[in-house]
Amino acid sequence: MPDMLERYVSWRRGRDGDPFRVRLPTLGSVLFTGTPEGARELFRAPMDLLEPPLPNPIEPMVGAASLILARGERHRRERALLAPAFHRNRINAYATAIRDATLAELNGDRTGTPWRPGTRVDARAAARALTLRVILAAVFGIDEPARRAEYTAVTTAFLESFGSALFLAPALRRTMFGLSGWQRFAAARDRLDELIDAEVTRRRASGDGGTDLLALLLDARYEDGNAITDTDLREQLRTLLVAGHETTATALVWALYRLHREPATLSRLRDELSGAGTDPDPDPAELMKLPYLDAVCQETLRLHPPVPIVLRRLTGDFTLRGTPLVAGDTMGVSVHLLHADPAVWPEPQRFRPERFLDRRYSPFEYAPFGGGHRRCIGATLADYELRIVLATVVTGVRMRLAPRFARGATPLSVPHTITVGPRRAITFDIVES
Repeated sequence: MPDMLERYVSWRRGRDGDPFRVRLPTLGSVLFTGTPEGARELFRAPMDLLEPPLPNPIEPMVGAASLILARGERHRRERALLAPAFHRNRINAYATAIRDATLAELNGDRTGTPWRPGTRVDARAAARALTLRVILAAVFGIDEPARRAEYTAVTTAFLESFGSALFLAPALRRTMFGLSGWQRFAAARDRLDELIDAEVTRRRASGDGGTDLLALLLDARYEDGNAITDTDLREQLRTLLVAGHETTATALVWALYRLHREPATLSRLRDELSGAGTDPDPDPAELMKLPYLDAVCQETLRLHPPVPIVLRRLTGDFTLRGTPLVAGDTMGVSVHLLHADPAVWPEPQRFRPERFLDRRYSPFEYAPFGGGHRRCIGATLADYELRIVLATVVTGVRMRLAPRFARGATPLSVPHTITVGPRRAITFDIVES
């Protein structure tokens, strides 16, 4: 959600109260709430009353079969099929891959330039590269440099081809003598799909198995005993690449930015990591037990939720905070407003991780990954990855924000595929390694 829209919904609620209406492109009038009471009502609404709004701006990226867009009984079936892939015990197995990807980035495997004193680092490019490396390992088991380079190039071209114009303006999704942005995006998507299809065909033919998510999905069966079709599998895998890459990368950039604007907070985190014996090579299992690291990550997601609005379209009558709605109406939670409610969050604009040490927040007060039966299925993996990567970077190098970011206002946020992030690349100077 761009900062301009954040300011707009804040102004609308100040003028109209809660709930309030906002007209969004392609979706029409949406009734928003930004309070815990409203979030409770929406997240606890009967499952059969809710569906994702269509047309959906991310459908060209993830596909109509994606879990994100599935409706009704299909959503329940797909979620049941995918859920075992994101069980905490399975995610624990990716810890080494996450740490190794981070160390490879620090060692300069991608750029040829290690993170050494005097080096300026583009945090966004680095975060995107290492989170993509992690998701490729987790989803496809890709570890060989040549295959990883091929997948990285094709996936990156696909992600970068769907710019904010195509996201916000569906009218631009048309052909134009082979030169339109839409055609470039479609061609990039086709190249990625060819890679995915070839990998699925190879795995089905070889029966190699494995511990990655693709292996688990190939073995999974619905309640009726049927396997997932190749078309649906392709779109679920594409969804994992999209949702599992940009969201965590953006959260990591914001965490590093916030920490380096608050030296006392960064010092406290380093003290905790050092006291736990994690320096210089953090043990992933130990990192997940550290309370202040957890608080830093949660506070980052409070201020910068990966998907800052949650939308649901109704299939029947419902009442949100006293306002009657009917089938076809759309309602939503502004996560930005929810996370800035001064009744819950004193000094809501401050980066203060200590608030998460002082108390636990309900899922209706704190919802960085949405809520209810459609809460992000990959939230546990995202949390796990953010903690390991952040701790590995903080213990591995000492850096400072480039002068333009060290002072002044927080950078504006703009759409990046299915999430939002800094409009400009945030850079750091390495001072010690």
